[in-house]
Amino acid sequence: MANTVYEFPLNEKVRTYLRLEQLFKQLNFAKKCSEDWQFVNFFDCYFTLLELLERLDLRTDILKDIEAHEKNLRLWEQHPKIDKEALGHALEKILQLKSDLKGSHKIGTGLKNERFLLSIRQRFSIPGATCNFDLPNLHYWLKQKAEIIDADIERWISEFSLIHQAIEITLSFLRERGRFESIAANKGFYQGVADDKNDLIRIHCSSSNNYYPTLSGNKYRYAIRFMRFEPDEHGQINIEDSIEFSLACC
Repeated sequence: MANTVYEFPLNEKVRTYLRLEQLFKQLNFAKKCSEDWQFVNFFDCYFTLLELLERLDLRTDILKDIEAHEKNLRLWEQHPKIDKEALGHALEKILQLKSDLKGSHKIGTGLKNERFLLSIRQRFSIPGATCNFDLPNLHYWLKQKAEIIDADIERWISEFSLIHQAIEITLSFLRERGRFESIAANKGFYQGVADDKNDLIRIHCSSSNNYYPTLSGNKYRYAIRFMRFEPDEHGQINIEDSIEFSLACC
């Protein structure tokens, strides 16, 4: 039986983290380009990520989360059965990342001298405006040697390296806070009460039984409703059967 995990954030901060994680995954895939259209997808993803990071002041929230991780690691350090070596490596990584974040410049500052990026960015906000007659300088760049292109891409992506590391570590700690438990949704519906520390609801369920979960709620309570996947129908169709799934509150 095929299964999948759905993740639903309970606040705006985690919602932003998950969106950034998705964009970083797309960017890392897109940088392994070989065709012109793949490079266009790379720039589209890159500028979307840059715009999101420029609009948000994430450093304060991320530093608070990193400091919370450091505090937790120091508490775990007192546990007699903890793997001291593994914990030491994790703590060292957290401390280095915190120091680097505090000393880093605002995201996008390092791109101010990248005139090529600045010259093509605006066109990517216009649907279909990336043809060779729209952006001849882009199509000139696409014909450069692979070493030049690879060096440019690595330099541009390095602008996001610290924030990428911080998002990875923060979401890793967050997901590890919750353990999956078996739950039954009577008539496809389940309601739960969120703990003060819950930021993320994770649902593990079958992806082959023609249904999917939706979630509504906030940091106090939430409701899960399973819907039947009927792409030709207008609107959503509620499941009326009992659904077995696994739930993790993180």
